[in-house]
Amino acid sequence: MVQLDFYGTLVAASLVLLLGRGLVTRVGFLRAYNIPEPVAGGLVVALVLLALRGLDIEVRFDTSLQTPLMLAFFATIGLSADFASLKKGGRVVGIFLLAVTGLLVVQNAMGIGLAKALGLDPLMGLLTGSITLAGGHGTGAAWGTMFSEKFGLASASELAMASATFGLVLGGLIGGPVARLLIKRVQVPGFEQEMPRLPKGFEQPNKERSITPFSFIETLALIAVSLLAGSLLNGLLRETAFELPTFVCVLFVGVVLRNGLSALGLYQVFEREVSVLGNVSLSLFLAIALMSLKLWDLASLALPFFIILAAQTLVMALFAIFVTFRLMGSNYDAAVLAAGHCGFGLGATPTAIANMQAVTQRYGPSQIAFLVVPMVGAFFIDIINVIVIKLYLALPFFAAA
Repeated sequence: MVQLDFYGTLVAASLVLLLGRGLVTRVGFLRAYNIPEPVAGGLVVALVLLALRGLDIEVRFDTSLQTPLMLAFFATIGLSADFASLKKGGRVVGIFLLAVTGLLVVQNAMGIGLAKALGLDPLMGLLTGSITLAGGHGTGAAWGTMFSEKFGLASASELAMASATFGLVLGGLIGGPVARLLIKRVQVPGFEQEMPRLPKGFEQPNKERSITPFSFIETLALIAVSLLAGSLLNGLLRETAFELPTFVCVLFVGVVLRNGLSALGLYQVFEREVSVLGNVSLSLFLAIALMSLKLWDLASLALPFFIILAAQTLVMALFAIFVTFRLMGSNYDAAVLAAGHCGFGLGATPTAIANMQAVTQRYGPSQIAFLVVPMVGAFFIDIINVIVIKLYLALPFFAAA
């Protein structure tokens, strides 16, 4: 076994990003279907590690940097959100929430229905529904433990982790092709229409941005305060009715900092620098997450689970095309939103952002998509998902168990 330490993992993650950039630049298929660079590079490395494992060589990474990077990314999302922009996106956020809620209901209905049809415990269908797909690894681990302890479902946690891994991979792969299909139907805004406006937020991560050492330190301090205060807030809310994931608390603190400092006239957040640091955190987080995927865990899933998860992937793509896209206005912004929905509908919010960046980097900015998706994917979806899951667990065949 080869164990890479903190520095070795950081070097590997950087090389994964460079590999992904090279692949997307040189492989027309990846570029045409808007596959995010961290996904392209990370999956190649994960496949290489899978092959090495077949030769009894296992490589392990130090993932201690993964959580801070994810939290830093969500802090920059919060620091990028000003109340004026949120007010503008209010109606769009409400409509997108309807689409997201609809998908959660459909995912669980599909999972339970297929599980019963295949002779499996309905709980297994629920586990391969919104719990692990929209919820991700954290939600899957929490509910998997509960299913094992309360309902006696064997290996629930292991199944949850494998299902969430499957979703993370497919969420990063189908968003680009779905957007490409939809963009063919709409008029794409040209880059020149946005000039001379400087790139804002996370729309075009490769655009040059002027930064200075002092402004860098200022922004870094804001991110650090968001991480510290968000972690403290999460500790205060733990085991209460208001308990929220740590990244939601960090995002909330970022929003308060941004708008509080602005309202008091003390400081204006340097959005371009926030964007740079956020994109660095996002890219490194995804690189570490994807290169350390244990793809062999997917091999442990029996054929019925592959059938359910494959069906869920197809449903996600069809839902994004025929429901999300149409509800959001059947325009360019709607196509970018559909790509983002694929990202966190199967995987996680960072995957959604990477999907949208792959699209906007090629076709042009979409301010509304980068306003709506982080808010819904990082905050509202967890709350709505819990409500939907509990409503399903109240069904007679679960209550009887």
